[in-house]
Amino acid sequence: MTNRLVSAVIGALMMIMASPANAQPVAVTPGTITAAEWSAFKNSFVEGTGRVVDTGNGGISHSEGQGYGLLLAFLANSAPDFDQIWSFTKTELLLRDDGLAAWRWEPGKTPHVSDPNNASDGDVLIAYALSLAGEAWQRADLAAAAQGLIAAIGREVVIPLNSSITLLPAANGFGRDDRPDGPVVNPSYWVFEAFTRFASQDKATDWKALARAGQALVKNARFSERQLPPEWVSLKQRPTPAEGFAVEFGYNAIRIPLYLLRAGIDDPALLRPFAEDAGGAGLSLVDLKTGRTHTTLTDPGYRIIPALVACVLDGTALPEDLLEFTPTAYYPSTLHLLSLAHLRALPGGCA
Repeated sequence: MTNRLVSAVIGALMMIMASPANAQPVAVTPGTITAAEWSAFKNSFVEGTGRVVDTGNGGISHSEGQGYGLLLAFLANSAPDFDQIWSFTKTELLLRDDGLAAWRWEPGKTPHVSDPNNASDGDVLIAYALSLAGEAWQRADLAAAAQGLIAAIGREVVIPLNSSITLLPAANGFGRDDRPDGPVVNPSYWVFEAFTRFASQDKATDWKALARAGQALVKNARFSERQLPPEWVSLKQRPTPAEGFAVEFGYNAIRIPLYLLRAGIDDPALLRPFAEDAGGAGLSLVDLKTGRTHTTLTDPGYRIIPALVACVLDGTALPEDLLEFTPTAYYPSTLHLLSLAHLRALPGGCA
């Protein structure tokens, strides 16, 4: 009886230690993106002003792209490029009275900011990159900017929900008073690795609770036999696809497993639907009403994500062609570099 009890206690402790709530992010340090890779990305998507150009979206810029640019510049250990991207971001997007960034900037319009609403994922990415760089490069100016933006995110777009909290996609347009099915959220806006860092720097918001809420959302907001989350989810009652949006696993959602992995969350219950299947189909855009794939994603920057999931879960080696970076379009190229950086940071790799 005693031996069985001891075994049960040890087993329970192992389950607790392996649970998502206790997952430890892999170290995010400069140097996991090579100088050649960063140069290729920068030459393709970053103007001399520090504007990150979304080549797949009419050449606009947005807070998400600026945040990704800052994070990639940090991972490449390129402080001058980081400063240039930050200068554009600070001057052109951080114009709102609440401390958040306007999300959309268009080169052919006057004023260039064509939508002053924020996008929470962009704000989180910018704050996260500033925080990392401020600490690693001992830059008080970047650390202070990160602190202010983290506080603004918690104040403006993190709201109570039942006994927990949730993250609105923007300050306007998605809350209980904005929509009949509000609040509406986007599971791909949870940049899980950032929330662990925010928790150590800002006590006004329960960032750990927000991370747990995001994991629960990914686990519970799943539809069709593919068991994939839609991009837009109503949380008015139980999670359901939001009204007025396509019920699909789309381009935003494909980064959800990457965000989980980069935060050290390797729970198979969360990740299995995102893994590359036996036929090699991997992640594609899926109509969640029918469960049918309507777009097959062939860009290496998309294909590497399900391959990385399969590598972490099953030890499946990544195809060799995914280990080399060549710029294609802004978004898949960004995901490709973030995936490679994570793979290189894993102790011993994932296979």
